[in-house]
Amino acid sequence: HSEMLLSRLRSLAHAARPLSLPSRGGASLRRNRLFTASSDQDPPTIPPPIKPPPVILTRKRNLNIVYDPYTNRGTGFGYEERERLQIRGLVPPSQLSFEKQIARIISTVRAFEKDIEKHNFLSGLMDRNIVLFYRVLVDYFEELAPIVYTPTVGQACLEHHLFYRRLRGMWFSYEDRTFMDHMVYNWPEDDVQIIVVTDGSRILGLGDLGANGMMIPVGKLSLYVAGGGIAPQKCLPVVLDVGTNNVALRNNPMYFGLKRERVTGNDYYEFIEEWMQAVHNRWPHALIQFEDFQNPYCNTLLDKYRKRYLCFNDDIQSTGCIALAVILASLRARNLPLSALATERIVCVGAGSAGIGVCNMIDLYIERHTNSKQAPQSQFYVCDEHGLLGKSPEREKQAFHKKYLREDLPDRTTLLNVVKTVKPTVLIGLSATAGVFSKEVLQEMSKHVDRPVVMPLSNPATCSECTAEEAAEWTRGKALFASGSPFKDQGNMKANQCNNVYNFPGLGLGVVRAKLTRVSEEMFLAGAEAIARMQPEDEVRSGRLLPPLGKLREVSLSVAEAVAQEGIDTGLARQLPPQGVDLREFLKWDMWDPQYLRIIPVNK
Repeated sequence: HSEMLLSRLRSLAHAARPLSLPSRGGASLRRNRLFTASSDQDPPTIPPPIKPPPVILTRKRNLNIVYDPYTNRGTGFGYEERERLQIRGLVPPSQLSFEKQIARIISTVRAFEKDIEKHNFLSGLMDRNIVLFYRVLVDYFEELAPIVYTPTVGQACLEHHLFYRRLRGMWFSYEDRTFMDHMVYNWPEDDVQIIVVTDGSRILGLGDLGANGMMIPVGKLSLYVAGGGIAPQKCLPVVLDVGTNNVALRNNPMYFGLKRERVTGNDYYEFIEEWMQAVHNRWPHALIQFEDFQNPYCNTLLDKYRKRYLCFNDDIQSTGCIALAVILASLRARNLPLSALATERIVCVGAGSAGIGVCNMIDLYIERHTNSKQAPQSQFYVCDEHGLLGKSPEREKQAFHKKYLREDLPDRTTLLNVVKTVKPTVLIGLSATAGVFSKEVLQEMSKHVDRPVVMPLSNPATCSECTAEEAAEWTRGKALFASGSPFKDQGNMKANQCNNVYNFPGLGLGVVRAKLTRVSEEMFLAGAEAIARMQPEDEVRSGRLLPPLGKLREVSLSVAEAVAQEGIDTGLARQLPPQGVDLREFLKWDMWDPQYLRIIPVNK
């Protein structure tokens, strides 16, 4: 009977697969929809295909059920299930409903005083019961997002070598050269859809943490699942361990990474090349997200692989996307037209990959959507730890920020003097240096601008260029504020969190569901537009520029729709909805929802 049921379920699943059609070319359909609603009439739709029956078929029994976090549900097993799966006596006798389990978990989380204790408890839950972990995370996302990711994940990375519990992903070390083609088959999942990879060289604002950086891919992928509905078993966290220049870690007997200085130069690039080829051979359609790679490698790797493989850099491109979304939403808040973006005076403090990535994204949008012919030097002023990037022989050696070198102000002009001279409308911080947006800087800015856009984007909160309280006090509450780390509202000044999570889960969903062959810059522009137009007009005018994180699934669906449509319009999609099926419904149908499914044992 079980084999007949298995055959029937497989045939139903095959019949329910969405129709795959050749991709269509043509101009983008989403142009200039930020400030004006589309007048196109919605096409007629038909319901999406019927899903196969929601069950789990397993050959496991006994402790193999309880020890598997994908099948374990602890006290949530029904009495009939316990008998069927041969686990009677292997779980506590009391049965709790799913709702009671959720309530019990969130109550326990709230009982801890320290955020790192909450993080460790939730990590333990993920190890035991995947479905319950993600149900709690989805239902209480706004409360738990700072616990499972920034800022708490930074502390988790610092302590990872002390609290390593169990396998969460894969490590590829420099000692694994020539073996990676075989190693990738040690991972049991054949259909990996999203890979988040780091070399641990620049973890948030904490620097080189080597193999301890594993908690970054783990945390990022939990947001793909909670926000984008990517099934957890389709996600793979990866650390590329080429050593660490963190002497304290290398000398720590508890550290489990390679205890050597970092590999650099051609040896490093050859190692990455071998890994890229290995994962592509194993999972040719997986989306690869580069995370927390240091300069100059992050830019070089993105430029090298963006057209060869399905990949992107979150620190460069997602940060640029969400920063652009905030600035677009701020135009609405200031009652300015889209064309006003080309006249913004933008000062960016931070000339690394993230800072230059943000400027590049804004500049690209201006070029594509405002008909501006101005050179980027006309409105961007980029500073590093030494001051303004001005024309000098030393500065011109670094090609990735060369186009932002100023000729109208001296090299290394201080930030305060830049603000006094330029009178910026937008101030962006990606310096990882607390206090850079000083009282003098913000007061000077607010003298000349009615609603200054202040964006201290560095993580964690200890590295933020200013706090929300400081911005509110020093601009007299006038600022349109968006930060990388979460802060509380300050009176009438709303504290928006300019978090990459608004973009990358939706990007992943759109890429996976439409089976895109490449991630283009235009997809990030489309995602920024989708995010910027989500808030109602009255909310935006009040300074609430971004939707609440509790609506992340809705945000992700909108971003996925924009990304997939861009892919369809530009011929990069290998899969389209069946004729008459609405794209948004088509995307939504495939989002994984954490629920206990009926477990049916089949013959071994």
